[in-house]
Amino acid sequence: MKYESKEYWASLIKMSLSRFFILHVLHRHALHGYEITKQVANITGGCCAPTEGSLYPVLKEFEENELVQVEVQVVAGRERKVYTITAKGDRAYEVAGQAWSEVANYILQAVNGNH
Repeated sequence: MKYESKEYWASLIKMSLSRFFILHVLHRHALHGYEITKQVANITGGCCAPTEGSLYPVLKEFEENELVQVEVQVVAGRERKVYTITAKGDRAYEVAGQAWSEVANYILQAVNGNH
């Protein structure tokens, strides 16, 4: 009974929230992939930290939709991609924050029996 499983619901929520938190940490400063995961984990207490397998498809989607831009840097002889949020990405982040804030209020009201 997946619908009665907390893990089922948590995974759906975490998938969506991790996108928001990826934009959140990039809104603060440009980062490479590992640092994005680390900062999202830190902010969310590990709740919404994307795995490597889920992070890079999201970053690729964000890049294709011009929410982030990528710069390849060479550090200690190794290439790494650094992601920077764009103006379009900042606008998306602001809208996402408003949407999540509104939804969170509805959830809290429902759980507390106010609706």
